[in-house]
This record gives sequence, C-alpha cells and structure tokens, in this order.
Amino acid sequence: MILFLLPAGDYDPTEAAVPWAALRDAGFEVRFATPDGKVALADPRLTDLGFSWLSPWLMTRRAELAAYRRLTEDPSFLAPCAYADVDPDAVTGLFVPGGHAPGMRTLLENATAQRLFAGIFARGLPVGAVCHGVLLAARAKDPATGRSVLHGRRTTALTSLLELTGWNLTRLWLGRYYRTYRTTVQQEVTAALADPRHFLAGPPLPVRDTAARPGRGFTVTDGNYVSARWPGDCHRLAADYLALVRAHAAAGTADRAG
Repeated sequence: MILFLLPAGDYDPTEAAVPWAALRDAGFEVRFATPDGKVALADPRLTDLGFSWLSPWLMTRRAELAAYRRLTEDPSFLAPCAYADVDPDAVTGLFVPGGHAPGMRTLLENATAQRLFAGIFARGLPVGAVCHGVLLAARAKDPATGRSVLHGRRTTALTSLLELTGWNLTRLWLGRYYRTYRTTVQQEVTAALADPRHFLAGPPLPVRDTAARPGRGFTVTDGNYVSARWPGDCHRLAADYLALVRAHAAAGTADRAG
C-alpha cells in the first residue's frame, strides 16, 4: 500500500488530492495515517473561507477542489490509522503533502512520523513530498549517521520567494498564516543538505500546471525520492511519483519471477 501521512488538519487539498487521484485511478491501494487516527481535513481557508479579493489566486482551484471532495469520500480516507499503528512492512511507498497553516505542525514536529519517514526512505521505497512536506524529510534522521535523510540528495521544496510573497500579500489581516516557522522552508531544508546547491528552486516565476499541461510544473527526482515546491507543481508531481511507484512495482514483480 501507498501511505499518505497527514497532519491533524490544515494540509493543502491540492497537494494531497492530485497525487492520491493519480494513484487510485492507476489501481494502487492508498491508505492514510494521522497523529491520532482521526480523520484529517484540509485547510478550510483553501477550501471554503477564501482570501477576499485574493481568492482567485490563492484558493484551491475548481478541478483540484473536486478531486479533494472525492478524496474525502474515500473509505480509506475515512478510516486512517495513527502514526504509531502503521506497519512499516506493509508500506510500499510514502507520500507527504504540505500546507502552511498551524495544524501542519502536528505532522512536521511528530517524532514518530519522522522515524517512519526515515525508515521507509532508507528502504528505497518510492517517496514523494511537496511544499512543507519536505520539512518532514529534512527532519527525518538517518540512524546510522544522525543526519537528515536528505543529506547527499537533491531536492526542492516551498521556496522562500513563494513563501514570503504569500505572507506579504496577506500578513496585514492574516498575520503569520503563511509563516509556519520563522525560518523559511527553503532555509531549513537547505541547511539539512550536504551542499546548498542540492536545493533546486526551479524557475523564478512559477506557473501553475494543470492535468492537461503537467509540464508547467517543476519537480526534482533523486533516486527513489521526488519533490515539488507548491500546489502549482502537483500534476507533474503526481505523474512523476506514479512513475516511481510503477517502476518499483515492476521491479518487485521481476524479482519474484526470477
């Protein structure tokens, strides 16, 4: 099964639903885990509340919101397990969406989730992360070295440009809504890498991708790991992560046949 790690709430609906839909439509089993085994809903500002006149630019778009509504009706989504109850041996892949609202901290700061990520990453299973989800990877330690599992890998994540732009556009009435931590995601992730040049920011003026035009998105693949920056990369991310999952499944079939 492919496991999605969700916080108690406040994740980005696009970053969870678009990869989930790609996997489910391809016939892969997807399960969910949350801190306490309770159903976790996305950031309501992105799905319902909006951003006043900025809503056309900052809210979840119609097609992606429809995918999220479909996700919330899935029986597996409605029956998550707790992080502590995950059987790592049953996991064949891992995906971590992001989000910037306060509820994301219930995932990013959870020691059990960090250990789970590190163990699955080390086994060479397909792993995907986007936006703040990459912080979980940066904080997941390789027990053999004590360093982040991303040490020696190339990655992207929410860039400082994207994060600070969202914050500056909304801070007069939303305060620190777009600043989950005082340090930007790019700064923390880069500090965990072997070389700052291993953080790839992508084009300086990002363009949202779509199901019809996934090539507009930006991702970084390094071995069994693929990452992306923001919701606007998620159709490409879904395709790239699905390719990793399929390649791993095909390799397993070949090994069994051998």
